[in-house]
Amino acid sequence: MSSLTHFDAQGQAHMVDVAAKASTHRIGVAGGRIEMLPATLAIIEAGTAKKGDVLGIARIAGIMAAKKTSELIPLCHPLALTRIAIDFEARAAGPTHPDSLFCTATVETVGPTGVEMEALTAVQVALLTVYDMCKAVDRGMTISGVKVLEKHGGKSGSFIAD
Repeated sequence: MSSLTHFDAQGQAHMVDVAAKASTHRIGVAGGRIEMLPATLAIIEAGTAKKGDVLGIARIAGIMAAKKTSELIPLCHPLALTRIAIDFEARAAGPTHPDSLFCTATVETVGPTGVEMEALTAVQVALLTVYDMCKAVDRGMTISGVKVLEKHGGKSGSFIAD
């Protein structure tokens, strides 16, 4: 395994110097889910939540979060993002899982560093927004499984999660 890039030779934290890296088209895709009661998912799908359009507001929150990632994660570079897409998919309960809402964030840029952190931040904030908007009817919602699904561009090439 390679060494951690956010520490210098003396073990001090630092922002990685990306000045010599080539600018390439970078794509980061992350996903995660929020599990909930069937009635909560029905409210979201029907658009009858008291606070308004849950998915519309969560989508905007995710977009805003991706744009602010470098303000939240200390060693992230501020990036000029060229695309942010937040998608939701309702998933009915199965034998091993409750009803859930799956969120996918796709973030793109042309630059010297990747956008995985922006995609991860977008998913987390979008799902937190769903929780905030629905907590009056379901305080037991659980956010889980947030991870990088895909990464493309740069010297290390592509990564696709299993």
